[in-house]
Amino acid sequence: MDLVKDLKQGKRRAIARAISMVENDEKGSRDLIKKIFKTSGKSVTIGITGPAGAGKSTLINRTSIELNKLGYKTAVLAIDPTSHITGGAILGDRVRMTESTDSGTYIRSMASRGATGAVSMALRNSIRILEYAGFDPILVESVGAGQTEVDISKVVDLTVVVFNPNTGDNIQTIKAGLTEIGDIYLINKSDLPGANQLFDSVRDFIGMSEKNPTVMMTSTKSNKGIVEFAKKLGELVESRKKSKKEKEESRLDAELRDIILNNVKNKVSNMLDSSATYAKYLKKVQQKTLDPFEAGDKISKLLK
Repeated sequence: MDLVKDLKQGKRRAIARAISMVENDEKGSRDLIKKIFKTSGKSVTIGITGPAGAGKSTLINRTSIELNKLGYKTAVLAIDPTSHITGGAILGDRVRMTESTDSGTYIRSMASRGATGAVSMALRNSIRILEYAGFDPILVESVGAGQTEVDISKVVDLTVVVFNPNTGDNIQTIKAGLTEIGDIYLINKSDLPGANQLFDSVRDFIGMSEKNPTVMMTSTKSNKGIVEFAKKLGELVESRKKSKKEKEESRLDAELRDIILNNVKNKVSNMLDSSATYAKYLKKVQQKTLDPFEAGDKISKLLK
């Protein structure tokens, strides 16, 4: 099986195999990315985030169908909280998105593995694989747990933040980070009580910001606002294509720094494991004859 050739033809089995490689096989992944890297960075990526229970999976399902009707070839990467036992993705997003796969959308769940650095590395390379297979735009769903949703905004071109009046979301409880990253804010499940108040307060609070994001209402239950949301995404996708090169350059800068810092961290960690000097200073800290700051400074000086 010529993986690169099959990817270029958009074969689903090849895509699945390539993304598994990116998640689990560092050497295979490096070899693959080397072959496809040159043509990467052209598809527009859309991050869709917000608290759990906001109805993101069903929303993405419906929206990707509408995007495909507009002539796009959509893919979805769903980043799930990790199962601590198996290390695998535990949410059945693909079960909830069967309609959109029938319309040509490619859907893949990825485990977050509890490490934001690992997420962004596997995610960046999975995006490259989907791009090479001809998908554009690529939707990235993150479950709003901890820091992940804010990190997602660094990897994608556009960020959509989804709220839901039922989860007790109001301006007081919305995390500060979420109010800064969105290009579109959606009040989903807008058929529920409290949706209008939430819409007004989000618009008043966030709509006035420098970024001037769009605030919209959707309901997957009645299909209200989905077509309008897809059209708005289409407009933003086209406008982002114009500034894509600049964004890609700053993203590659961040990626290269991540890789170098990770390499240095691993190198230093291995060095400390076998260092008699480190062991000597560690003993002093453990015996409380030296504080950790001074010990750290002394060891760091020796590393220069």
